[in-house]
Amino acid sequence: MNDARLFLVIGAAAGFLTVLLGAFGAHGLRGLISPGLFEAYQTGVMYQGLHALALLVTGLLMERDPHIGLRWAGWAFATGILLFSGSLYLMAAIDIRWLGMITPLGGLAFLLGWGLLFRNLLRT
Repeated sequence: MNDARLFLVIGAAAGFLTVLLGAFGAHGLRGLISPGLFEAYQTGVMYQGLHALALLVTGLLMERDPHIGLRWAGWAFATGILLFSGSLYLMAAIDIRWLGMITPLGGLAFLLGWGLLFRNLLRT
């Protein structure tokens, strides 16, 4: 599987999980966890959905021009979802607040992905 297709698959899976986790949070978690943890969970869902779309766009752009900058942007978006949203999901699920220290690393990965995407679009 080439990188463009891989990012399309990861983006579609992340989008599916966004809807699933969002529904689970709204119908299964609300009232079971503190409002602060619920808000953190919802933030993870929102950023996952946004970056699932970014992965889809990156994959589509790579089909046209498989530049290395796009490849790095896709991996940065995927890493950001894992670190940013994943740490917020875990923090909400098991109420271990130090997991929030991982979240900014995911945010940096998101910023790197957007920067690389921007740079690549200026290049073309």
